Amino acid sequence: MDKRAIRRFQKQVWDHYRAHGRHTLPWRTHITPYRILVSELMLQQTQVDRVVPKFTAFIKKWPTVSAVSKATLGEVLRMWQGLGYNRRAKHLHECAKIIMEAHSGRFPKDQQTLQTLSGIGPYTAAAIMNFAYEIPTALIETNVRTVFLHHFFPDATNVKDVDLVRYIELTMDSDKPREWYWALMDYGAYIKKQHGNPNQRSRHYTKQSPFAGSDRQVRGAIVRALAKGPLSKDKLEQLVQAKTRTQFRTQLESLCQEKLVNKTGNRFTLP
Repeated sequence: MDKRAIRRFQKQVWDHYRAHGRHTLPWRTHITPYRILVSELMLQQTQVDRVVPKFTAFIKKWPTVSAVSKATLGEVLRMWQGLGYNRRAKHLHECAKIIMEAHSGRFPKDQQTLQTLSGIGPYTAAAIMNFAYEIPTALIETNVRTVFLHHFFPDATNVKDVDLVRYIELTMDSDKPREWYWALMDYGAYIKKQHGNPNQRSRHYTKQSPFAGSDRQVRGAIVRALAKGPLSKDKLEQLVQAKTRTQFRTQLESLCQEKLVNKTGNRFTLP
């Protein structure tokens, strides 16, 4: 790709961002590594519109990593209700404790060390590097992938992320990586609405299974019920209404093993 092609692509992305960027998203102001971490964990497999009020309430209650590290996991899980995938809340809580205890309350500034923390994989580490520290780092997620599939692989199928990364690195605006990736994400969201989802042509695309009746739904229902207070197994099963007793008991046992639910005597509670 020559320099003129790179500049044309960058101009198209920047022009869209200036005209249509989601500049009011709350995690795009008062930026700290902690706020970026909270937003990225919340945004995993959850729509932006659902995350905005949850992020705002969460940050109001626990504005710093120190504050959330002092909360109980049960408190964090209660605040998390409505987002689903409760393991993310547990990872966030564990990560906060590790940062306070092992890193003197400071987030690491290198990608490798970040990935040693609970819940932080390659993408979230790259997000913190770009958004919190403005250190240019190759980053790929669903909307970024959308942009590069749409522009550079319009007819290809089974495209690997490693093939996209080359273009991501070539076209990156290294002077403004934070806003550049925001611009890419907003442009990718626009492309999906206008042209459909090109991620289906990615080798890494997995269609999400139906939520109704799934183990995910049962797990979420158990945690949601317990967020209101302790319950016996019989009462909990009655409230959850799983497809089968086996499904309910399997998911309850799994939540206990993961320490997302505690059992005390004949009653179950959040930690």
